[in-house]
Amino acid sequence: MSARAVPAAGGDGGRSGTGHDAGAPVRGRGAYRRHQVALAARDTLGVGMGYLPLGTAFGVLLATSGLDWWWAPVFSVLIYAGSMEFLAIGLVTGGVGLAQVAATTFFVNFRHVFYGLSFPLRKIRSGVGRLYGVHALTDEAYALLATRPPQSLTGTRVLATEIFCHLYWLTGSTVGALLGAGLGLDAEGLGFALTALFVVLTIDAYRAAPDLPTLLIALACAGLALAVAPGGMLVLALTAFVVVLLARLLRQRARPGAAGTAGAGTAGAGDAEGRHA
Repeated sequence: MSARAVPAAGGDGGRSGTGHDAGAPVRGRGAYRRHQVALAARDTLGVGMGYLPLGTAFGVLLATSGLDWWWAPVFSVLIYAGSMEFLAIGLVTGGVGLAQVAATTFFVNFRHVFYGLSFPLRKIRSGVGRLYGVHALTDEAYALLATRPPQSLTGTRVLATEIFCHLYWLTGSTVGALLGAGLGLDAEGLGFALTALFVVLTIDAYRAAPDLPTLLIALACAGLALAVAPGGMLVLALTAFVVVLLARLLRQRARPGAAGTAGAGTAGAGDAEGRHA
């Protein structure tokens, strides 16, 4: 029987685990999918160069904070939200209540709600694949996939991209935890890695969408929260920041001809945490 082209509905019209790959002949589908995986491996090399050292720092910090090394892969598989994983170390070891953990997680990762609006999840056809695609959606995976032409993506490539990113982080964190536990590495100063990450991401977000008022509001909220409630500074600061931004947005929309300004004014704030570390 002659080879026929697989129907391409948005690049992924079939019902296989990851969906049919657009333009792939039936006989050559396996080779075509391997090609898609190779493309994903190439695309994620840059992400891996960042995930490996940062994941290692996370693993060392976790192991030297009193947690067993195996918590690193557990965190990396179940949480898999770089910045939140760093925060989780302090939340877990500090005995913070579930309510504060939930609130912190909500505010830190709330931006992912908006990622879902343009992330090419529809390329993945299987239910299990889509569930993993949602779980493994990070800033870096979004940046790699959401900016590509839809016709160039297949379910295989989308899933492979997320899996490679996940494996880079999992490998780095596990190696770091083993080094921290086995070699007794000094973790002094590694806790600042998260602070440094957010500083860099804030600078990057400001360069992408310069908005000095929003930056000053964020600094004011952080300073006020630190002065009022040092123990719950993060949740209070994030709550105050969201409330002020919403009030500012509503005020700008109430003024004639200010709709465009309102959208631009909050763009930098929505990306302040930038890419997942």
